[in-house]
Amino acid sequence: MMSQGVPTRAEALGARLRRARVPGVPWWSLLCTERELSRGARMGNSALRAHVETAQKTGVFQLKDRGLTEFPSELQKLTSNLRTIDLSNNKIDSLPPLIIGKFTLLKSLSLNNNKLTVLPDELCNLKKLETLSLNNNHLRELPSSFGQLSALKTLSLSGNQLGALPPQLCSLRHLDVVDLSKNQIRSIPDTVGELQAIELNLNQNQISQISVRISCCPRLKVLRLEENCLELSMLPQSILSDSQICLLAVEGNLFEIKKLRELEGYDKYMERFTATKKKFA
Repeated sequence: MMSQGVPTRAEALGARLRRARVPGVPWWSLLCTERELSRGARMGNSALRAHVETAQKTGVFQLKDRGLTEFPSELQKLTSNLRTIDLSNNKIDSLPPLIIGKFTLLKSLSLNNNKLTVLPDELCNLKKLETLSLNNNHLRELPSSFGQLSALKTLSLSGNQLGALPPQLCSLRHLDVVDLSKNQIRSIPDTVGELQAIELNLNQNQISQISVRISCCPRLKVLRLEENCLELSMLPQSILSDSQICLLAVEGNLFEIKKLRELEGYDKYMERFTATKKKFA
């Protein structure tokens, strides 16, 4: 029924669905889909509010696999509450500079499998952040102030588009584990000698050159270089003879592993490897 020539909401909806109909599918069957989508949106908002309320009590906000395209603005109410944020497996392409740097108690931030192309400088204000996981995004570089994340212990940047080892990592004194696998890194520069990490994963890059300074890393125990473009002659022998490294993974490069065993210093490396293996046996 029309009121004074103005179509009712139902009539307007029916007209819209008739215009958008799929051949062979009755237009009225689409009405159910429209209602379900509307209900789904309302449920999404309701679920978000519920997660925010829970996070206010627990300090943990986790909202994965929800198709989010933006960092939830509702979280700005919790900048002094949250210790953990996990927004993995969404479609977020940026972090809001005015919000992200205000989570003063945040210790863990995970945004794996999103669409991030750049990180704001404000992220580096998170002085208590210990774990940052940004696997499978589209990052090409890190902010110049990244070294200000003074509490960072674990950094995961696998599956991005980094073309070089970020020099900012060498300023992080408490960094234990760095995962830069599946990027586009071609060489390891001299600055690597200042890296404090215990484990460095560079698997599946395009590395063909490694600075001898990698042997000077004071805490480096595990070095993963599988599936790169290394010739045996480009692997510094000091890694074997004069480093702290006790697990060297180099399978899938441009040489046979048995040739590695013939290098000078391999016996010293095996002593470290065996001693470590016994310690954890």
